[in-house]
Amino acid sequence: MRPISVGVDVERPANTVFEFVSDFENNPRWQRGMTSCRWTSPPPRGVGSTYDQVAGFLGRRIVSSFEVVEHLPGRRVKITSTAGPFPITETRTVQPLGEGRSHVSAIVEGDAGGFFRLAAPILRALVQRSVRGDYARLKRLLERSAPSS
Repeated sequence: MRPISVGVDVERPANTVFEFVSDFENNPRWQRGMTSCRWTSPPPRGVGSTYDQVAGFLGRRIVSSFEVVEHLPGRRVKITSTAGPFPITETRTVQPLGEGRSHVSAIVEGDAGGFFRLAAPILRALVQRSVRGDYARLKRLLERSAPSS
C-alpha cells in the first residue's frame, strides 16, 4: 500500500502536542476503533520502548504489538509493528508554528496480510479516511482542553 499522509494545525504548543501523541496510551482517546493501548516496557520512553494495542477494524478484533524505532523528543516518533495482521510503520511529526500553535502530521505505511489482503484495493481508501478522521478528532480533543498525557 502506498504511504498515507495526513496533517493538521493545532492551537496548542508543539511540546504539549508531542507529549500527547508520543504517549501511545492516549491513542484510544482519539483513534476510532482503538479499545486499549498499554506500554509493555518500563519508562523512560524512547527507542526500543514497546506497547500493545487492541482495536476493531472491519468487524474484526485486531491485537498488535509495536516498538518505537525513532524518537526525537519534542519533534518526531516512529513506530513499527512487531506482531499483528498489519505490518505497519507510522511516523508522527510535530512542528511548532509559533504563538502556541503547531502542526502534527503522520505518515502511515504498511501492507495488508491474511484476510485483509483480499480487500487490499479498498483497504487503502478505508485506512486513509480513518486516519484523516482520527487526526481531526485529535485536533478537536487537544484544542478543547489542555490534556494531560
